[in-house]
Amino acid sequence: MSTLKEKLLKTVTKPVETGKNKITIVGVGQVGMACAFSILTNNVSHDVVLIDVMADKLKGEMMDLQHGSSFLKNSRINSSTDYAASAHSSLCIVTAGARQREGETRLDLVQRNTDIFKGIIPQLVKYSPDTILLIVSNPVDILTYVAWKLSGLPKNRVIGSGTNLDSARFRFLLSQKLNVAPTSCHGWIIGEHGDTSVPVWSGVNVAGVLLRDLDKNVGTDKDTEGYADIHKQVVQSAYEVIKLKGYTSWAIGLSISNLASAILRNSGQVHAVSIMVAGNHGISNEVFLSLPCTLGENGITFIVQQKLTEDERKLLQTSAKTMHQVQSGLKF
Repeated sequence: MSTLKEKLLKTVTKPVETGKNKITIVGVGQVGMACAFSILTNNVSHDVVLIDVMADKLKGEMMDLQHGSSFLKNSRINSSTDYAASAHSSLCIVTAGARQREGETRLDLVQRNTDIFKGIIPQLVKYSPDTILLIVSNPVDILTYVAWKLSGLPKNRVIGSGTNLDSARFRFLLSQKLNVAPTSCHGWIIGEHGDTSVPVWSGVNVAGVLLRDLDKNVGTDKDTEGYADIHKQVVQSAYEVIKLKGYTSWAIGLSISNLASAILRNSGQVHAVSIMVAGNHGISNEVFLSLPCTLGENGITFIVQQKLTEDERKLLQTSAKTMHQVQSGLKF
């Protein structure tokens, strides 16, 4: 006897699961779910898989999103504790990791997250050997290096979210001071996603007008209008949000959606992301830091060769030394 489904639908051919534009997100905490929500609402992917070890939370988050499928252009949303569900993903986004404990050193946190990554990265690559890895977990630059080492993937296919968000915060704060839209303020934060990040004041412009051409002291200690404070606010902003609401989520989720879109749509957009920087700006160590890069279906295509001032180069090299020192203590 025919089922209702068989009476309704006449099979022409079996549905094919190509995996095209499939995204796997590892970790369903606040950041992971903000990434998932942003990717789905921006229609970046029609096929999203959530992976986590917390089965109940995982299922609950999946169901909550699935119930909104009618408003998400009928995207397919699945979840599993088994990495087999991630098979054939074009992009794997890793947000999982431990939080820093009180009194814990940065190196201790890095080692704990390295140990967590040992159970994540090889599994992702096993089921999706042609994937691109996008690392969001902090400290992101070190963990992107860890992911590169654990994955065996070429360096163009292992990317950290880096200073894409820092640069967005920088442009927003500039826009507030200048009363110009954030997208019309062109400025970059490079280097570490953290305390040693580098604001490229020499290139900050609106409509091609360099602020340093109007005032050579913009962003320096001699700046009388407070522009130098903008970078300090960028560095402190995450701490401030965490202090106020307990965590950051929406801005990083939107940032990751933006990066995922550039990769899957092969757009060639330029973003500040964490990449292996050896051979750039006088850096010789194999460390991951953010530089402006074009993104596409192969991950990183080009690195934009910014003309940095000597001071900016030195700050970037200091950032690289800091990363290398932390990496040297890691146990794989």
